[in-house]
Amino acid sequence: MKKITVEIQNKPVGELFYEESSNTYGFNYRADDELISLIMPYKASTYLWRDHLHPIFDMNMPEGYLFEILKNYLNKQHGYINDFLLFSYLCPNIQSRLSFRSEFSNTPFKSVDLDDVLQNDSEDAFVTLVKTFLDKNAISGVQPKTMALLRDKESLTTKEYIVKTWGAEYPHLAENEYFCLKAVEKSGVIIPNILLSENKKFLLVERFNYDKESKEYIGFEEVSGLLGKNKEQKYEGSYEQIAKILYRVVTNKRKDMQSFYKTVVMSYLLKNGDAHLKNFGVLYEIDMSNIRFSPAYDIVNTTVYFFTDRPALSMFGKKVWFGRKELIKFGVESCYLSEKNASKSYDDCMQALKDTITELQEYSAKTPAFETMGQKMIDTWNVSLENKTHKELPIEIRRNWR
Repeated sequence: MKKITVEIQNKPVGELFYEESSNTYGFNYRADDELISLIMPYKASTYLWRDHLHPIFDMNMPEGYLFEILKNYLNKQHGYINDFLLFSYLCPNIQSRLSFRSEFSNTPFKSVDLDDVLQNDSEDAFVTLVKTFLDKNAISGVQPKTMALLRDKESLTTKEYIVKTWGAEYPHLAENEYFCLKAVEKSGVIIPNILLSENKKFLLVERFNYDKESKEYIGFEEVSGLLGKNKEQKYEGSYEQIAKILYRVVTNKRKDMQSFYKTVVMSYLLKNGDAHLKNFGVLYEIDMSNIRFSPAYDIVNTTVYFFTDRPALSMFGKKVWFGRKELIKFGVESCYLSEKNASKSYDDCMQALKDTITELQEYSAKTPAFETMGQKMIDTWNVSLENKTHKELPIEIRRNWR
């Protein structure tokens, strides 16, 4: 039976294995002093998981574009593919609080110049990055993306970035996400360091699971994992469930529940219909102390591509674009904010949206290629300014786009 050794700071803490006959994944702790996940306290018996890797491992599994590339590669090399083989192949190159040893060895990667990536954002350049860092792509999400080690000449540092691009079906996706994340930042929520490439084909997102002061990789877990769900269940649940699990685990409850609340409100205002369970997470130190809401990530206006799109998860049992009254109610009832705090936080988000609309108007005026997309984004955001609930975007907006 093949196994994967799981380590924390180079110390083996347990083994992951796979039983092919029952399609069961198992994990055994070696001792009770180091835990691998917030939902996996020490026990002497085996943690068994049917059909899927345990959530703490499953969150690293590639989807969509990257999965297809890796599936074809491993199928050709080994004659079969399953989650254990794929994770075994990728895990030695994962840099996080957890590290791994499998039948595959880790790959020595050479860094790429950051400025070169920002200035050369062609399709061929992206394919080259994917090939260069293929063994490092233990990242989820269906959008075309790749991990990359990028070297900054000015600061003389090398950092991990996720480089995202887009195809013809999602025009201007990099700019879309850039402005959405910047809007969230304006509301007072922390986001990762992000960079837009010169020709706006790439969005570079710096990995945020590294503490620059201690120079150590810290813990990160997605909310989907905290709820015991895998990548295929990311649309199963509610924002109330996320609020409940976050309140239970975070250390500074008042601060982090407010950040989570603002992130949800901004997703509604920005018309982000893909705020699913994997797009929220928590960070914590090596010793699992100071558990906090992670920076906001993967926020995009989806309605400009799917006009009838709705929120990814339910709120009050419904998937509709709620307005001010209902969102403040959510803040009070589920995020444990006072009505005054929830109202003030909502107003902060509205101001962030208004400021971003102004910024987007100025950007569109200077960027003719983006003008049509920019106007679509502004049209959908103007609906949010009404502070009303809509099942879907009003059909009149779509008529204006023709």
